[in-house]
Amino acid sequence: MKPLTKWSPFGELSTLRHDIDDIFNRFFEFGGGWMPSLMRERVFPALESFYKEGKFVVRAELPGIDPKDVDVSIVGNQLTIKGERKTEKDVKEEDFTMMERSYGSFMRSIILPEGVDATKVHAKYHEGILDLTMPCAEAIAPKKITIEIEGPAEKAVKKAA
Repeated sequence: MKPLTKWSPFGELSTLRHDIDDIFNRFFEFGGGWMPSLMRERVFPALESFYKEGKFVVRAELPGIDPKDVDVSIVGNQLTIKGERKTEKDVKEEDFTMMERSYGSFMRSIILPEGVDATKVHAKYHEGILDLTMPCAEAIAPKKITIEIEGPAEKAVKKAA
């Protein structure tokens, strides 16, 4: 029979913390946890878009993807980039000790702003970056808006007037 011991709520919290840490470690563990396998199933290239010198530019990061495996299309005002990062055939999945790279098909779409001439798209691929450049009307380029700041002194002057 075990001797009676004094119960401590902090001891229970320590056990709970250890159990939760263990769950998180197993979930995020590289090379065998659930999260890396979930991330591997999704291949999304990072995109950015901006205006530069009268042109609208869309830039996609496609490192390790052969540009021959990328398809760019525009339907209406929707730009779509599709492609595939293919696995290397010389290594079997069961031989990996760790796998953080993502493989498979991807598709990204963005809505082009009004005023972009989608009929004159220039596409360039260099060192894993795909640049799509389209002329646009000067009127759609972003304009800086000045914010008027009203402090307590200005309010007092306006009320007195």
